[in-house]
Amino acid sequence: MLARLDQPIAAIATAPGRGAVGIVRVSAKSVHPIIDAVCGRTLKPREATYLPFRAADGSPIDQGLAIHFPAPNSYTGEDVLELQAHGGPVVLQLLLARCLEAGAPMSLRVAEPGEFTQRAFLNGKLDLAQAEAIADLIDASTEAAARSATRSLAGEFSREIHALRDALVHLRMLVEATLDFPEEEIDFLQKADAAGQLERLQANLARVMQRAHQGALLREGINVVIAGQPNAGKSSLLNALAGAELAIVTPIPGTTRDIVRQTIQIEGVPLHVVDTAGLREGADTVEQIGIERAWGQIEGADAVVFLHDLTRAGDPAYRAADEVIAAKLPGDVPVIDVWNKNDVIPAEAGTQGAQKNRESWVPASAGMTLSAKTGAGLDTLRRKLLEVAGWQAAPEGVFIARERHLHALRRVDAHLMEAAAHIARGAQVLDLLAEELRLAQNALSEITGEFSADDLLGVIFSRFCIGK
Repeated sequence: MLARLDQPIAAIATAPGRGAVGIVRVSAKSVHPIIDAVCGRTLKPREATYLPFRAADGSPIDQGLAIHFPAPNSYTGEDVLELQAHGGPVVLQLLLARCLEAGAPMSLRVAEPGEFTQRAFLNGKLDLAQAEAIADLIDASTEAAARSATRSLAGEFSREIHALRDALVHLRMLVEATLDFPEEEIDFLQKADAAGQLERLQANLARVMQRAHQGALLREGINVVIAGQPNAGKSSLLNALAGAELAIVTPIPGTTRDIVRQTIQIEGVPLHVVDTAGLREGADTVEQIGIERAWGQIEGADAVVFLHDLTRAGDPAYRAADEVIAAKLPGDVPVIDVWNKNDVIPAEAGTQGAQKNRESWVPASAGMTLSAKTGAGLDTLRRKLLEVAGWQAAPEGVFIARERHLHALRRVDAHLMEAAAHIARGAQVLDLLAEELRLAQNALSEITGEFSADDLLGVIFSRFCIGK
């Protein structure tokens, strides 16, 4: 993609399908040949002009608004023309074809996914974190995610990264000065409190990492798998969390034989909840396939809700089967033990005078009980899921972040920890200290795109929609 950035581009910038308005966008060093051919008149900069869009023979394709954004004051930093027509697919295709026809002498071509935003990045209109925030704003599945993406697009995340980078550059300067003038009697690092500067830098990094982690949760959400034996109420729990009858519920064991997914939100955090086939031995061939898929979902989950049936808590065979399932659960995936059907516990089992009877219904190890039927206890489960995900209820001020941002910040943290160890060792390892600080700065710069490989840029922008 990078090798073709000198060519003018055009694309339909609105979503496929019918709509009231559709936009065709052109970006080039000069869009005047397209304006002359399609609009037939000059356009005042940044002023919407109502006119007919002309075909090659002069007949009107449609009537709409044309806006010219001269370089460099445009989205891409180049000359940009936007043609706002009626949103029928045929009309927009005809208008795009007319632009390509008029721009053939200047090698006008259809834009690749994300190419308009990529040019904005390469022309200094926005940095890489802001460019990614545009796609995140478009894809936001919750209001909190959209607000956080807007903050990142406005540059809040980038400003935090630049502040860390500036402090890091200042610290590097002190270290390099010490390396360049080793004969000086003055200990530059000690006098400038390099250790203290590094400690403050690490503290600021920790705060940025915490906010970025929150932003990543808003963007990505968490994958929650509901697992357990047949008839524990997994499908009922999914329906209760979603507030809709998504999964079939019957008293027949093995009703769910495939994966049922639904995305819900809790405090603005998307939760991708997966209902799975009941885990048991001796299932028929079809059900066994569903069980294998269930274990595959469990392996890739961020959290597992291990659902138990209170009405069978006193059955030794049922408890033994639960223990077999628990032994197979991945050790690195958080597991929330939940006992369902507390609405059927006998009333006398809840009285203080019948504690022994209650224990026969509710095991002492039960961390949480609920009723998927009545909804009792669901709020507790929701809070627990957010707690497991690491969410803190402070969406204001959170900026959207991606996994690659978190990975880069973790690398920065690791390099700074090594740098702190080198400072503690003294002057004999100053060259190693300087190298760790350099690597930390490079990792920071990857977030905003100041230090990025071309293949990374290709991957990022290829995931945008065409026309953006």
